[in-house]
Amino acid sequence: MKRNQGGMTLLGFIIVLAVVGVFAYMGMKLVPMYSEFYSVKRSLSDLAQEPGAGHMDGARARDLFFRRMDMSYVDSVKQENFKIVRNDRGMEITVAYEVRRPLIANLDVVGRFKAVQQLTSKEGD
Repeated sequence: MKRNQGGMTLLGFIIVLAVVGVFAYMGMKLVPMYSEFYSVKRSLSDLAQEPGAGHMDGARARDLFFRRMDMSYVDSVKQENFKIVRNDRGMEITVAYEVRRPLIANLDVVGRFKAVQQLTSKEGD
């Protein structure tokens, strides 16, 4: 009576470990990029909650936003990525930027991010 053993060979285990390792490494490169993006979105949302946000001076809005970026340790967003457009409801702020991180050898990971926030004034401001 012959019994067959089931299980993974050492070579199979090493291959699975390598695949998991590559995905974990990619995650270590991608998670900070998305974490920065969510900090940008949160900062824009907080800026919209400021009293009189829709009537705020553009320079003041820029200053408040980049102070929040400094507190959140966001380095990818530069002054040229920050755009303000006035409209009939107040102003719309757009932050569009690109993040490039080296991955493996000559391969890079590129993330393009865009966040838009409408700043309106609440009644009584």
